[in-house]
Amino acid sequence: MMIRRRFIGSAALFGIAGIMGFASRPKKKVLLHHVFFWLKNPQSEADKQQLISGLKTLSAIPTIRQIHVGVLASTEKREVVDTSWDVSELMFFDDEAGQKVYQDHPIHQDFIKNCSHLWEKVVVYDALDV
Repeated sequence: MMIRRRFIGSAALFGIAGIMGFASRPKKKVLLHHVFFWLKNPQSEADKQQLISGLKTLSAIPTIRQIHVGVLASTEKREVVDTSWDVSELMFFDDEAGQKVYQDHPIHQDFIKNCSHLWEKVVVYDALDV
């Protein structure tokens, strides 16, 4: 019984030490790149799907850690919510250098060349995690 108590106590101490060690590690400052697109022809489902397909090709760029492509949600309409855009993409990068690689990458350049005729306006928000 005493061995079991010592084992449980030791395991608990190691667990707490592990959690404390994890918590004290500096958190990586992730860069978020959020882009909103307004289509030239917002009624065209084909244009919307072409833009979405083009955005999804960007996931092949190695410095993109995560990518989310989205359309308007049917959440509550409030004065502070902008519902004027058609398609968005949210990307996560390890840092600003990774985002720069993405900007210059041939896949991104091809996306612009192949899809820029679809949109009339683009707004970008870049944010660094705090």
